[in-house]
Amino acid sequence: MSNFTPLASLAGGILIGLSASALLLLDGKIAGISGIAAGVLHPTRGEAAWRTCFLAGLFAGGMLLRLVLPGAFTFGIVRSWPVLVLAGLLVGYGTRLGNGCTSGHGVCGVSRLSIRSIVATATFITAGALTVFIVNHLLKG
Repeated sequence: MSNFTPLASLAGGILIGLSASALLLLDGKIAGISGIAAGVLHPTRGEAAWRTCFLAGLFAGGMLLRLVLPGAFTFGIVRSWPVLVLAGLLVGYGTRLGNGCTSGHGVCGVSRLSIRSIVATATFITAGALTVFIVNHLLKG
């Protein structure tokens, strides 16, 4: 396991948890990325600005990390662009089907002990594990 990074993973998890908690405690909003993005695409009055700033902050944070630590973006997934695009579209479809993504359900919902979010997160994890198994072992990915 050459990509085992427990300290960086712990730090990232802590930062995600603190950010999600801050948004909920300070503004009463759930940090579900798919819901925030959907609100930018189909805005309601007074909601577009914070949602746009939130998404811009995610993008800017990634770009800053790329400048400071370019090696953080090298990983071992070797797939063609069409396969990656298809995978992204399927994740987007599943996100809408499940009324949320892992950030909304997995980080925010599970921490609030939402049964709906616990079931959704278990479904996400199971579907992901099955997909990896099928692609890597049955289809010889």
